[in-house]
Amino acid sequence: MSDSRSRSSPPAPQAALDALLGDAAGNNPIRRAMWLDELDRRLSPLLPPPLAAHARLANVDGDRLVYLVDSPVWHARLRLAANELVDVARSLGLDVTRLVVRTTRQLPGTSVQPGPTAVPMSATARKALRDALASLRGPGDEPAKDGS
Repeated sequence: MSDSRSRSSPPAPQAALDALLGDAAGNNPIRRAMWLDELDRRLSPLLPPPLAAHARLANVDGDRLVYLVDSPVWHARLRLAANELVDVARSLGLDVTRLVVRTTRQLPGTSVQPGPTAVPMSATARKALRDALASLRGPGDEPAKDGS
């Protein structure tokens, strides 16, 4: 038997997205976020490749293009490319005259790479770990400098 319900109605996520995008008032934040993302995709290839990986369009605020970068070095590099970027944005139909660059720790849309974290261990657990590691060493291997 076939299930006719799945054929007659759109999937729930698509229906929810359609409802969110159906705002007739014109001030839909989701629609604006999608527009900014598309604009970022159009402007990003015009930046030098190393810079493009560290810069993201955050907003178009009146006559300003607002970009986020992840370090002061990229802030300076993007400022050097400001005139060209504003010219390209104007060629796309935006009425912008200047570029604002903000430095942030992490760009939107990027993931944080987990770093090593210290796990508190009791002396007994530390000794058991040291013994387990020692059992894995071969006859010619020397223990690490920290005593493990």
